[in-house]
Amino acid sequence: MKKLLPIFILILLYNKANAQTQADSTIKHSPLKTLSYENYNALLNGDDIYGMSLAAELNHYPSPEKVLKYKKEMNLGPGQITKISAIAKELHRKKLEMGSVIIANEKTIDSLFRTNRLDNGSLIFYSNRYGLYQGELRNAILQACFATRYLLSQQQVDKYEALHKGN
Repeated sequence: MKKLLPIFILILLYNKANAQTQADSTIKHSPLKTLSYENYNALLNGDDIYGMSLAAELNHYPSPEKVLKYKKEMNLGPGQITKISAIAKELHRKKLEMGSVIIANEKTIDSLFRTNRLDNGSLIFYSNRYGLYQGELRNAILQACFATRYLLSQQQVDKYEALHKGN
């Protein structure tokens, strides 16, 4: 029995290591090493991965995309749906644009470090651009929430918040 215990332990460790290797091979990697696969794809898909709408949404200025999910429950009129859809469409376009610009800037920063072509001026320039792009994206998101809010009645905002809290 004492001789079988070490063999049994080795078999268990081998199986665990083998399972870990198989799991690691299924993990998707980002084309850009400074961004996770999830963040990279979120930027390409126009997802708000930074919670940039929270300042508006927590203060009763709902996101146009989320309002459209509840258009029937909120009893939105055709004119409201048309205007909010236009806001949502433009916001999505801007998110896609800024996502690709943020990725391109991140690639440049990575390349500067990787190729050792970095200097203080370049680092300041590209770092500040990164902040500028995120600020532009946040402004677009908050402007869309602001515009959406003024297309809704107070009752519709209250209904939205009640529906949104449930999800």
